[in-house]
Amino acid sequence: MGKKLTSRSEDYSKWYNELVVKADLAENSGVRGCMVIKPYGFAIWEKMQAQLDKMFKETGHENAYFPLFIPKSYLSKEASHVEGFAKECAVVTHYRLKNAEDGSGIIVDEDAKLEEELIVRPTSETIIWDTYRKWIQSYRDLPLLVNQWANVVRWEMRTRLFLRTAEFLWQEGHTAHTTKEEALEEAEQMMHVYAEFVEEYMGVPVIKGTKTESERFAGAEETYCIEALMQDGKALQAGTSHFLGQNFAKAFDVKFANREGKQEYVWATSWGVSTRLMGALVMTHSDDNGLVLPPKLAPIQVVIVPIYKGLEQLDAISEKVDPLVKELRSKGISVKYDKRDTHKPGFKFNEYELKGVPVRLAIGQRDLENGTYEVARRDTLQKESVQAEDIIGKIELLLKEIQENIYQKALDYRAAHITQVDTYDEFKRVIAEKGGFVSAHWDGSIETEDKIKEETKATIRCIPWKAEEQQGVCMVTGKPSTQRVLFAKAY
Repeated sequence: MGKKLTSRSEDYSKWYNELVVKADLAENSGVRGCMVIKPYGFAIWEKMQAQLDKMFKETGHENAYFPLFIPKSYLSKEASHVEGFAKECAVVTHYRLKNAEDGSGIIVDEDAKLEEELIVRPTSETIIWDTYRKWIQSYRDLPLLVNQWANVVRWEMRTRLFLRTAEFLWQEGHTAHTTKEEALEEAEQMMHVYAEFVEEYMGVPVIKGTKTESERFAGAEETYCIEALMQDGKALQAGTSHFLGQNFAKAFDVKFANREGKQEYVWATSWGVSTRLMGALVMTHSDDNGLVLPPKLAPIQVVIVPIYKGLEQLDAISEKVDPLVKELRSKGISVKYDKRDTHKPGFKFNEYELKGVPVRLAIGQRDLENGTYEVARRDTLQKESVQAEDIIGKIELLLKEIQENIYQKALDYRAAHITQVDTYDEFKRVIAEKGGFVSAHWDGSIETEDKIKEETKATIRCIPWKAEEQQGVCMVTGKPSTQRVLFAKAY
């Protein structure tokens, strides 16, 4: 499997980049800032997608698909929205190529200029709200609960696989409602759905909250978020849900006739998570040996490696293993029986450890004679010998234990890295030396928020959800504050 990974303690960023590539999750492409998601990485994303899609449908949402291209005039209709995305937009200006007359190659045909430039979608609010104008006439058409699985382009200058790429995959929900209260309830509901998914399936603990005005989504009146803490003490925004008020409805003239027949603007939300969750998954649980995957999202939950000399021994082992594979699959457990003769068992052990397969079984001649399997769990690297008649129950127990253990380990790490401070000097020291979340009073002003960011590179990650009121004074200005907020350096 090549040389060992750089350790996390030596260079966390390098460890992450090496692991994503060596574990066959993704690689850089020939297009600057864009990645190729490899089959093993995409298999994890598919499991995430399937579970999220199920949760969306259980809350009444339906999937649709909208165009990749957005007319420039649409984007300019909502002022704060265009301002928020203008610097990241890829623009299509022509629709045809031609051969250069001097034979030097293909060039853009200057006669094929578009009448109006098209923006490659950075997000779909504008094209969707232009469409909703045709779909919504009456209160009977509401609520409109639509989700889209798509790719988007944001022309990032500094990219990192999964965490920040010029093109990425995501889902974006866009809903329309008759009342402000209903739209707020929807935005809050989706924050809770995201938190449930990330904690229950990814095994990553999150803190729910709202963003400050300067950190909100462009065009939103409120942004709800879930924030996770990575092993290097940096925060990662794992998902956001936005209450858009009537901003987009007014920009695109989306009205409905209420029960009294009067015309009103609809109320809106949007919400999304992306392949950035793949980065969170890698950085939260993995170790210096490779990936550590939660069983609920692992493409291969159990791998079985035979140890044999000659085809006769392999046949005898396969006779024992094949029924086990069949029974595990009947229970919904994904299993791989790796009997390749092109690689030795030691190579396979290293490969599946690197790829984070939760449970590994090994069976050789002695195990056949004793009616046992050697069982190794990926999270703790512990091994034990298990009787064949007990193996199904053991595997089911281990998958449950591993899922719970990696969540608890991440939760314990986060608990040890939330620090409460009262002075700005203490804040600067903790941010520089310890990292993690820092709980501190803030006066609520953008000026103070900007000053802290400029001087420490820490940002307000969230105003914790429904936290108790706690009177205090801002650590920077000494002005009154009613609640602590969470700061951190972030991805």
